Amino acid sequence: MFEFDQYLGFLAFMTIVTIGFWLMMLLLLFIVPYWLGGNLMEMWKERRDAKRAKRQEIEA
Repeated sequence: MFEFDQYLGFLAFMTIVTIGFWLMMLLLLFIVPYWLGGNLMEMWKERRDAKRAKRQEIEA
């Protein structure tokens, strides 16, 4: 059926595919949402600070 070197090649291929799959899951489920959430919070903070600064200019 399979010779030993073909079996090792198949195992190496499946290992690489599995590592790639789990890396993609890590990126899509944790890293990308964390990155997007951090960017959104920074945008909100900048807008809030800009509104506060504008309000202080009007009051002063």
